[in-house]
Amino acid sequence: MFSLTSDYLTDQGDAEQALRLLSEVGFTHVHWCHEWYSDFVYSDNEIGQIGRWLAAYGLQLNDTHGSEGIQHFWYAPEEEARRAGIELVKNRIDLTARLGGDAVVMHVYPPTQHPELKRFNPWLFDQIRRSLDEVEPYARACNVQIALENLIDFAAIEAKVIQAAQADDNAELLLKLFAAYDPSFLGFCFDSGHAVLGRNRIEQYLPHLERLAVLHLNDNDGRDDLHLPPYDGIVDWTEVAAGVAASPYTKPLSFELSLRHTAFSTPAAFLAHSYARCCRFADQVAAQRRPST
Repeated sequence: MFSLTSDYLTDQGDAEQALRLLSEVGFTHVHWCHEWYSDFVYSDNEIGQIGRWLAAYGLQLNDTHGSEGIQHFWYAPEEEARRAGIELVKNRIDLTARLGGDAVVMHVYPPTQHPELKRFNPWLFDQIRRSLDEVEPYARACNVQIALENLIDFAAIEAKVIQAAQADDNAELLLKLFAAYDPSFLGFCFDSGHAVLGRNRIEQYLPHLERLAVLHLNDNDGRDDLHLPPYDGIVDWTEVAAGVAASPYTKPLSFELSLRHTAFSTPAAFLAHSYARCCRFADQVAAQRRPST
């Protein structure tokens, strides 16, 4: 059983065709990733429609990518934006709980070298904790974990202040946050693509795998966040397989892939290729879990 992100074609609009096609190839679960970078709020009717699509195509919700928000960011310095961002997080928790998932992925960025954003660095940890403290009771009541994802300083990279190899990451920030919260509430989302941007950062995230709740398995060229299928880039999949195999993760392996940066011209061809690569990685994980004789 494998899970694929819902936005492998686009992260907006009607997802029915994308769900049907991934089901036909053999994927059994979905990581709901639509509208992750927006202020979009799902209504009860829209959540119900997603549930009907999942049922129609024999799919199950694995987990959800929470909304980062644009104007409504969940740990924004402006109180109005932060409160609205918290409501977005709760909306994704509602979607996840109603559709049978167990975790919502959220972004917490490292201190940045971006010249216009550096002023936020001193209060970063305390502001994230403030928002987590407000989200925790709601998430627990819904039996949904929050999973924090490994990230690098994308803001400074996009502003061309630094290159990916020079970018700081959030490994230390995550370590501090995980020390402050119980794993039953705060888990880890491991993104294999983010872990090799600029340089191989996998080893420093290995300690966090004891909290592994969500997987974003994907590949890239080490320079751009391409979301390629496994083995189509530079990720050391033997190292990743060993980490996943040693973790407590028992859900279907979950892949965050995109057609956009591949050579495939049709979703069917892309999905067939991706599914074969997912099977190859699953075999590696199984081999690592198999006791030696």
